[in-house]
Amino acid sequence: MDAFLLALQFLTRIPVSCRDAAGAPVLGRSVLYYPAVGLLLGMLLSLPPILFAGSAPMLLAAIVLAGWVLLTGGLHLDGLADCADAWVGGYGDKQRSLQIMKDPASGPIAVSLLVLVLVLKFAALTSMFEQTRLAPLLLAPVLGRTAILGLMLTTDYIRPKGLAEALLQQLPRAHIQAVLVISVLTAAVFLGLPAVLFAGGLLCWVRQTAVSRLGGVTGDVYGAAVELTEAAVLMVAMLQ
Repeated sequence: MDAFLLALQFLTRIPVSCRDAAGAPVLGRSVLYYPAVGLLLGMLLSLPPILFAGSAPMLLAAIVLAGWVLLTGGLHLDGLADCADAWVGGYGDKQRSLQIMKDPASGPIAVSLLVLVLVLKFAALTSMFEQTRLAPLLLAPVLGRTAILGLMLTTDYIRPKGLAEALLQQLPRAHIQAVLVISVLTAAVFLGLPAVLFAGGLLCWVRQTAVSRLGGVTGDVYGAAVELTEAAVLMVAMLQ
């Protein structure tokens, strides 16, 4: 239970407390519950369209999107914004890119990408509620956090002395692989293969870009992967 609570505390703004310190072995096990945290988010976000069924789809989409940002505290959006600025302003230079990612200010590229991602989510949610579908909303957050697992397993983390570095040193890799496979197969069954393949391809692009620009990933790259995966899953699921 502590591992799940730690994952919930780390990935959301839901007020929970965990007895174990972040450096304890439970930190590594908490990663196994990232998709479960995503499912919990999906369930909470599904409440408005269930409770207010029949309301205007655009209004429901706006409420759900606002709740999405509030529940996560904009954590992953911040990572996406930092990556956008670094990819453009870093000019391919690793140190300059990392420095830009630490800057709390957001440039026009970051703002433009944030607006684009939120608009895509809003449009997909509107279409979803018009068709009274909820599976994409339930599973998009799951795959978003599963994307973090994929990056953790395959890509070096390059920021020293960070919380993620301590976490990565204690990863239960075999169990993570099992969780990743279960999450992906479940999504493929309920959303269809195209949505999963598109999201997977996008994640591979994010990884390749991070490796070529930075030599690995950072917490911001994890956040960008979450946001882009969620948007891709929602969009492709509703285009099928």
